[in-house]
Amino acid sequence: MKDMMPKFDLFQPADIETALKLLDKYGAKAWKMAGGQDSLDWFKDRAKRPDAVIDLSGIEALKGIRETAAGLEIGAMTTLAEIAANPIVKEKFGLLATAAGRVASPQIRTVGTIGGNVSQDARCWYYRSGLDCYRAGGNTCYAGTPQGMNREHCLFGASRCVAVTPSDTAPVMVALEAEFVIRSSKGERVLPADKYFIGPAVNITHMTVLEPGDILMTIRIPSKWAGAKFYYEKVADRNTWDFPLVNVASAMKVKADGVIEDIRIVCGAVECVPRRLNAVEDIVKGSPQNEDTATLAASSAARGAAPLNFNHFKIPLMENLVKRAIRDS
Repeated sequence: MKDMMPKFDLFQPADIETALKLLDKYGAKAWKMAGGQDSLDWFKDRAKRPDAVIDLSGIEALKGIRETAAGLEIGAMTTLAEIAANPIVKEKFGLLATAAGRVASPQIRTVGTIGGNVSQDARCWYYRSGLDCYRAGGNTCYAGTPQGMNREHCLFGASRCVAVTPSDTAPVMVALEAEFVIRSSKGERVLPADKYFIGPAVNITHMTVLEPGDILMTIRIPSKWAGAKFYYEKVADRNTWDFPLVNVASAMKVKADGVIEDIRIVCGAVECVPRRLNAVEDIVKGSPQNEDTATLAASSAARGAAPLNFNHFKIPLMENLVKRAIRDS
């Protein structure tokens, strides 16, 4: 029955230690809930049936934006609305403020968290409808068949599953060289953003490295890119609510003479992980920031793409977003 949640035990710990004990107790049968915007849909559709839901919203240590000597630290339970409105983020890392402000709708941004946004699961409708696809533990990719509905799916990195990262902020984290602080009862580890996200060739049932006993604590953004020239653009079917068809995030340093000194440029919704465009970066470094450089670099953005039956349009869309990111930053 749809729209009726299956029974589960709800826990609302007030500290990390209690949350970790609960996660160890229930293991794979536990579900960590941040803002709950995605979790509740899973439960109502009965596609996920946890024995225990661990609501992290009462843990104050997971909230807040702190400026440090090394950059910024953002608690994983900090809301997207807080990030979009924070004056320090807007002044020094406007790329993140812009992306956070493009997530879904104002109502969802008020509740949704940065940790939840970067860690959300695939949006493929076959998977989320409860079908036995590869990602759900079966032996078929329904979207990857000739008849499959794959307009929103990947151009790169397919390995049985063709789902893409749906996050608006994940490409930004890779572009800004963020670090993710993860804690479990076994200790703490810190991973760069480009190692936090994983593709189906690594683990087809996960989109991040998080294991059942892990909690994403903090996201650290180094000062390296503070005040750089930023560009973020998201193309979706509707401005409000929809997930990206393609999005782009770039951080660029330009010398006084107009020559691009350094750049990181990342696209989302074209692969299961945020796709860093190394070839584009290599082309533009040392070149002037102008139309010719942008056009040349954009032509290499989709190199190696393997479009599916209904998503060929993503190639020119991706190329145009990259061109604008370089030209208009």
